[in-house]
Amino acid sequence: MNPLITINTTKEFSNMKILFVLTSHDTLGNTGEKTGFWVEEFASPYYLLADKDVEITLASPKGGMPPIDPKSNLPDFQTKDTHRFNEDISLRDKLSNTLALSSINALDYDAIFYPGGHGPLWDLVDNQDSIQLIEAFINNNKPVAAVCHASATLLNASTTKGQPIVQGREVTGFSNSEEAAVGLSQIVPVLVEDALKAKGAKYVKASDWSSFAVQDGLLITGQNPASSAAVAELLFQQL
Repeated sequence: MNPLITINTTKEFSNMKILFVLTSHDTLGNTGEKTGFWVEEFASPYYLLADKDVEITLASPKGGMPPIDPKSNLPDFQTKDTHRFNEDISLRDKLSNTLALSSINALDYDAIFYPGGHGPLWDLVDNQDSIQLIEAFINNNKPVAAVCHASATLLNASTTKGQPIVQGREVTGFSNSEEAAVGLSQIVPVLVEDALKAKGAKYVKASDWSSFAVQDGLLITGQNPASSAAVAELLFQQL
C-alpha cells in the first residue's frame, strides 16, 4: 500500500469531530428518585469512537457535570466499558466540564450523538438549542445518532419543508414493552415508541434488551443500552 495513502487516511480519521450531547436533568418525575444519563450508553460509544482517534466534544443543556443515573452503576449493568469509565479519571474530569448547548456551532462538528437514560425525556425533547442543532446537522448533510430514550430528542426537529425529520424514516428507541418492564410507563413524560409513531416514523424494534440499531439516511438510532456500540459503529462507518 502506498504509505501516503495510509498517512492521509489516518489524518482524515483523526480530524473527525463528534459532538456528544448529554442530559442535565436529574429528577425521575414525581418518584423522588434520581435519573440522568445511562453510563453504558455514554461509555460504550465514547470508547469505540475515541479508540479510533475521533475527537469528541461533550455538551449538555446547562453545561458542567451531567447527572449519572444511579441505577446504571448497579452491578447488573456493568460492562467492560463502564468499568473502564469508572477508572478513567481523565474522562470523568472532561465530563465534569461539558459545554453549554447554547455555545455550540454545528458547523464545527461532523456528527452529533445523543446517549440515553431517562433524563433526556425531560430536558432535550423540547430544548430549542438541541432541536436547532439536530436540524443544522441534517441540513448540512451530517449524521445524527441517538440511542434508547435519546431517540426522543428527534421528535420536534423538522426538515426544511417543515415536516418531522423522523417522518417516513425507520427509527428505533426504547420500546413500550421495555419501559413497562422497568415500571416507568406512567412516570415518563413520553413513551418513545408511541411518540415516534405519532410523528410518522416507521418505528422498528428487536426483542427486548437485545442489541438493535438502524440507519435510515442520516438518522442512526439504537433501541436500548445494549445497542449503544452498534449505533456508534454505524455512525463511524457513515463518517
